[in-house]
This record gives sequence, C-alpha cells and structure tokens, in this order.
Amino acid sequence: MIFKSQSVLPAVRKIKDFERLMDSKNNYVVILDSHVAQLSALVKIGHQHKKKVLLHADLIHGLKNDEYAAEFLCQEIKPDGIISTRGNVLSVAKKRGLITVQRLFLLDSLALETSYRSLEKVQPDVIEVLPGVVPKMIIEIRERTKLPVIAGGLIRTEEDVRQAFEAGASAVTTSLKSLWHLNG
Repeated sequence: MIFKSQSVLPAVRKIKDFERLMDSKNNYVVILDSHVAQLSALVKIGHQHKKKVLLHADLIHGLKNDEYAAEFLCQEIKPDGIISTRGNVLSVAKKRGLITVQRLFLLDSLALETSYRSLEKVQPDVIEVLPGVVPKMIIEIRERTKLPVIAGGLIRTEEDVRQAFEAGASAVTTSLKSLWHLNG
C-alpha cells in the first residue's frame, strides 16, 4: 500500500494542528485549506520532521487550480503528493513523480460515471471517495478501478473508520483529531 502502515491520514486545516503532528508517529500529513504563501515553509517543516506532505490543490488560497499551478507546486513547493478533483492538475503531478490522489464526490450516478471516465484518463495512484461513509460505493469503486481507495468526508467516529476498512478502504482521511491515533 502506498501509505505503508499508516491507515489514518491526518488532514489539517490549522497550522497549530500541523505543528502538533510533527512529533507524531504519522508519516503522512494532508494539508487542506492553506494559503499559497505558507506552503513552502509548511512543506519544508514537514520534510525536516521526515513527514510526507500531501497538498489538497483545490483548497489553496491565492492559487488558481490549473496545470500551471500544478507545475508551480511541483517545482517550487515540492510536496510529496497532490490531492485534487481536477484531472489536469493530477496529470502534471503524476508526470513529476508525485503521489496523486483523485477526489471523487459521490453525488449521483451521472457524477460517478463521469468520475470513472476521468480515472481511466488520469490513472491516479489513489482515489479518495467522498463521503467516505458509503461502504457499498467503496467496494464498487475499488473493484471497478483496481486502485487503492481512501475514504474521506464525514468520517466522524471509530465505527465510520472501521466500516470504511471493512469495505476495503486502504486509508481514511479525517480532520477530527480524536481519530488521528487510529493507525495500525
């Protein structure tokens, strides 16, 4: 599995939470809402603490979410991975050797079929399914794509985490600090 023995990926919105994770056993950290001016310093700090930093490209303030922004992130910020809903952003990151996580929002059947077409084209390393509390869809997407699936969004309890893993999720992302200890 791409995330080795880490099954819960802490997703941080606040710098304080990011800083707290630097002394944790977590090897991977997801940065959600961020400002473009903070990214370089955050990624450097993460790397100094031997953390792999995944940036959610769609949630970076001050940076348009397109292939030029992806080039900037890859060349200047140098994260270990990019998370996005946008195939063009992930294609650039993939060409640069970064971990690519394509986010899918399970809104309806049409959105799901559109997502499958995009996945075939982009071929990300991992798929993040939102909301992550739909075990039946985790099973279907994993079986159809043969790619690892991360369950994210609305993961609020240890039971949600357990159900995601039982459905075949390789990892979960959560911003709830109370669940960050559930690696194993």
